[in-house]
Amino acid sequence: MLDKTSLHTILNLHTWFKMGRAGGRLANFSYIDLTDMKLEGIDLSDAILTGARLYGASLRDANFTRANLFGCDLRNADLRFARLDRADLRGACLRGANLTAASLIGADLREGQIAFKDGERGLRLMRHEKRPGELDYAILSGADLSGARMTGTMAMSTDFRNANLAGAIMSQARLRNAHMDGAVLTGADLSSADVTGASMRGAIMVETKLSGVDLKSADTTGVLNEPISVFIDDQPLDEILATHEAWVKTGGASGARQTVSGADFRLVRNLIRRHLTTLDADSSCFYGLDMEGVQLQGANLINADFRRCNLRGADLRGARLIGAQLTHACLEGAKLGPLDLGGGRLMRSDLSRAVLAYADLRGADLTRARMLETDTDHVRDKGANYTLVER
Repeated sequence: MLDKTSLHTILNLHTWFKMGRAGGRLANFSYIDLTDMKLEGIDLSDAILTGARLYGASLRDANFTRANLFGCDLRNADLRFARLDRADLRGACLRGANLTAASLIGADLREGQIAFKDGERGLRLMRHEKRPGELDYAILSGADLSGARMTGTMAMSTDFRNANLAGAIMSQARLRNAHMDGAVLTGADLSSADVTGASMRGAIMVETKLSGVDLKSADTTGVLNEPISVFIDDQPLDEILATHEAWVKTGGASGARQTVSGADFRLVRNLIRRHLTTLDADSSCFYGLDMEGVQLQGANLINADFRRCNLRGADLRGARLIGAQLTHACLEGAKLGPLDLGGGRLMRSDLSRAVLAYADLRGADLTRARMLETDTDHVRDKGANYTLVER
């Protein structure tokens, strides 16, 4: 176990190294026991931690970008909101670790094997260290694993809910009983992966490679596949929206109010700053769309899917968003207060039972909004106005 004086010396020299100061030195914790250490917010980017023992360590908000964590023991570690982009985690054990909302973009979680120099035999392998990256029972809800290399990874009962696994290589991964509800698997390679008993409800599976995968053994209820062209009464959705927008802009002199319940908007060319006041689009899918500045005052958006949408500055005053899915949506500066109908009448925005997990609500106005049973886990809401919100 490293004493505190030596630990602080190594960390200070690493900080100097990152700052380019004379005397700085890259931190090297190879094979050092750091069990249960409290290192919240520490910057160990590019550091060497090969084979280090960080069992149960407190590493919330830590920066391990490009760090060498080959064969590292991170069991039960607290890595919430940590940055592990492009980190070498081959052979690392993350069993039971909490990586909620962590960033592992391009991280390498494949099999690894540690070798030591041996005077008589050259390189000697540690047989017990040969293992695939182990994520069994780890919590990765809301984490960003886009482009991560996870071939053969063991992830039994791992929590990947609402995680971003776009472009991840997960071929031959063992995902038995994994929780993948709402996970983004766009362009991911799951070839020959074992998903027996996995829950993949509402997962995004556009252009996902699934050869050799038995999806019948998993729960794929509500999975979102490739978008399809939508026609309503033989009219394309773009024309329907144009008709509604004309009605809004002319105060009803032309066009007509439209109802597009259950429509898939993902192929609509542009929803930025569109005038769609009072649109009736309950249970519709807007997943991933750029809707910055859109006007949806008084709209019926019950049970609509706005996951990962850009709704920055959107006007949603008086909108009915009951049960809407807004996971990872950007609502920065959005207007969610009451809509003035004149004569002293107000229509309140209703977000009851909506899911706002990991959403960005910074600077949003939620004055008098209804938020009964609303899921606000891990939201960013600095500067949000919650005056007279009904919870």
